[in-house]
Amino acid sequence: MIVHSRSRPRSFTPAFALLTLTLSTVLANAHDGPDPNMRWRFDAHSVTEKKPTTIVKARLGPDATVVGKYQLVTDDQGGSLFLGGKNAGVVVAEDFSQVKKLLPTEAVTVSAWISVDQPQRWGGLAGVIQDNGADEAGWILGYNESEFTFGLAATGGPGHMTYLAGKTKYELGRIYHVAAVYDGQTMQLFVNGRLDAESVEQSGAIRYPSAAPFMLGAYRDSNEFYGHHGRLHEIAIYSTAAKAEWTKHEFSHYASLTEKPAVSIEMPLAFEIAPYLQYGTPHSMTIMWKTNRPADSIVHYGETSDCLQKRVGTGQSRVHEVKLTDLKPETQYFYRVESADTRPAEKIQGEVATFQTAVTKGTPFAFAVISDTQGNPKVSGQLAKFAWEQRPNFLLHPGDLVSTGPNDLHWTEHFFPSMNPLIRRVPFFPVLGNHEQNAKNYFDYVSLPAPEYYYTFSYGSMQFFMIDSNRNVDPESEQFRWLDEQLNASKADWKLVCHHHPPYSSDENDYGNLWKTNRSTRGDLRVRQLVSLYEKHKVDLVWNGHIHSYERTWPIRAGRAEESDAPIYMITGGGGGSLETPGPIRQFFQNTVRRGHHYSIVRVNGKTIEIQVYDIENRLFDSLQIRK
Repeated sequence: MIVHSRSRPRSFTPAFALLTLTLSTVLANAHDGPDPNMRWRFDAHSVTEKKPTTIVKARLGPDATVVGKYQLVTDDQGGSLFLGGKNAGVVVAEDFSQVKKLLPTEAVTVSAWISVDQPQRWGGLAGVIQDNGADEAGWILGYNESEFTFGLAATGGPGHMTYLAGKTKYELGRIYHVAAVYDGQTMQLFVNGRLDAESVEQSGAIRYPSAAPFMLGAYRDSNEFYGHHGRLHEIAIYSTAAKAEWTKHEFSHYASLTEKPAVSIEMPLAFEIAPYLQYGTPHSMTIMWKTNRPADSIVHYGETSDCLQKRVGTGQSRVHEVKLTDLKPETQYFYRVESADTRPAEKIQGEVATFQTAVTKGTPFAFAVISDTQGNPKVSGQLAKFAWEQRPNFLLHPGDLVSTGPNDLHWTEHFFPSMNPLIRRVPFFPVLGNHEQNAKNYFDYVSLPAPEYYYTFSYGSMQFFMIDSNRNVDPESEQFRWLDEQLNASKADWKLVCHHHPPYSSDENDYGNLWKTNRSTRGDLRVRQLVSLYEKHKVDLVWNGHIHSYERTWPIRAGRAEESDAPIYMITGGGGGSLETPGPIRQFFQNTVRRGHHYSIVRVNGKTIEIQVYDIENRLFDSLQIRK
């Protein structure tokens, strides 16, 4: 099967079998066999720790450097290198041009003896690649969720990568011999000596990118890094195309390796997501974190840093959720988490951090708003640090937390690490954006009132109504009816609604290309059906994202801008996503627009609200005060 461009499947889940036989130091000087340009063995003789780096001594070609978490798994025959996923891998060159003379150009054979412990959508074993939109170049031997893959772009090809996916379903933890071959006309993928897939879509010399790293045990380009979770035993790269007989002969030498039973190898117990806070109330706080394997859940807490009280979770899990109850309102608490496992006996502890329980009505409070943090941890992390400096009580997030919701690495490597300076100290209250794709990851990583995709909560004198604008919101929908009832029953001084898509927007092209025509809906008409409820029930503020810029409207009622006493709509989509620009003319509802990454701080004191908005340099660029 051939998968083109971004539609390609790729990911693994195997658990690696212990090797009891050694691969020969010579990869089949087979009759008709190609001679390698580069070869690496990943055994105790070749992998040496020279702090602060770990080096893989090459049998042929350049030495390489191990990055990320790893273990050197030893046995009587020398062992192999077990990589721990995430940002783990082996760097041959940060810029492939440093070893360009050794890289194949007209033809290539990549031979790898490997195993996999954990599947991922984009798995890489060896390659030089860039795959960003229309910029697709290079080659990579890898895998998807169930099969091995071979990706390549050539000068006579269709202008994009061809991703060749095999038919063999790999078993987690079992060793395989995988070989990718290209002779200038035909791409072939061999698994355990047998032809598994073939394509003639590409032709000509290999088309390399202008810049890219040369990696083993990772899929990595300029904006993606998916480390291999499993073993590397040997990898060799050739500048000629191997014959089918050669790959069969090569496999036959060590076929017994692939017959060994799969053995699960675990990295030392570690945090995969550092502790963070969820759904804080005056009397409770939920602490969550994730470990790299199932373990116990314990939270030590108290009113001093000694954390003398303890709450134990139920059973072992990877995603940990412990709710602290019977807390005092408006009180500073200290906490640290602990996870333990008996297989083998290990224990890890988090650092001591603080939180404050929610205030009661009448006490001033403040909250931060950051939206569309997707896929830009450098920016979202900076905004989170600035927001924390202002000491908000919590964070409101109007959606698109990540770029791709089903991709767990976007949560564990982008969102949670970047936002940790803020969300380990204050709880965050999110709604679903379109980029979450309603993924299970979202519901695993948040702890909110059922059904979680819509809910309400109160904080001080304000009540929040959280809506999933990816689902139906028409007058006959469940969410519309629920929102009508909840707004009608609310006795709060202030009412704030949050959903991802904006009813009103001055954006240049999301709702009609205003640089080519004057026709635009100037906002999402589907969610604009909710506006009647906001006006009917006197909602004060509506917070949205989706558009990657900032916009604040005038108060709007019945399709007209008012001076006061009508809902104000705020778009705060500058949390990290690629920036967007307002259209060329001023809309009737538009008060302030600004292109740039930003965050907001909202301060509430009785019948007064102050809103201040800051850019990526932490400079104030908009402010507003509302009085009841």
